[in-house]
Amino acid sequence: MADSTPEDRDEAITPDDTATADTTSSGDESTSTTAQPTDTHAADSAPLSDPVNAGADADAEDPDAKDADADDAADANANDPDADGAENADTDDAADADSDESDSADADLESHHSPALIATAVALPVVLIVAVLVAAFITLRAPVERAPLALGPVPAPAADGPACQALLPALPADLGDYTKSTLVEPAPPATRAWQLPDGGDPITLRCGLDRPLEFNRASPLTVIDGVKWFQVRDEVGKTGTWFAVDRETYIALTLPDGSGTSAVQTVSETINANLPAREPTPGEL
Repeated sequence: MADSTPEDRDEAITPDDTATADTTSSGDESTSTTAQPTDTHAADSAPLSDPVNAGADADAEDPDAKDADADDAADANANDPDADGAENADTDDAADADSDESDSADADLESHHSPALIATAVALPVVLIVAVLVAAFITLRAPVERAPLALGPVPAPAADGPACQALLPALPADLGDYTKSTLVEPAPPATRAWQLPDGGDPITLRCGLDRPLEFNRASPLTVIDGVKWFQVRDEVGKTGTWFAVDRETYIALTLPDGSGTSAVQTVSETINANLPAREPTPGEL
């Protein structure tokens, strides 16, 4: 059998072959058209798909869409830096406000418990106590307004003599705890008195007296600071009277019991400093 050339093959296709091909093609199209209703019916008879699964399937099937959304959000943030700056500024402002409130609270706490306030709270009661004690001390030491002292008269023929005139102005205002008293007028001449701040029995001095009746040659004498004294006790009045017997005139110093001897010593110094001494002249036995 001889080989056929391409031209021979092309010539071998007859019109019948062409008709057969067209018929075959038409049959295929008819078959495809008939199959479509069958597929639609199958889709309608299939159960509805789960929306959640559908969404998940859609996300799984379309990762490019997710990437596109992320890219768009990034581009939006990149294109709007002012929005990020505003958010950061708001955050910073809120943080600053919180910090300021905290600092203010700390400052208030420190001001309420500052060392100066604590020192004041501690010192104030102490100052008040000291002030009360000082006031009480001043009150106790302040002179009490005493009523004038009344003294009865005694014979004093030399009260206006030079010896008493020299002695009385030299007498001290205080004799120990005893202070000078005011005498009720008319006061006896050449007389002084001292009392305790709250009153009581006085220390009295009388100048220019006569010789005491009890003073005689047998009377014992006591020398105090250069002055010779003769003492007479009054057991009823609880007093002792000391007579200076070695000066120009007789001077009597009466002391209540318990007043001590400082008054005699002070008056002895004053007498010895202002009046010259002389020999005593006692009475007869």
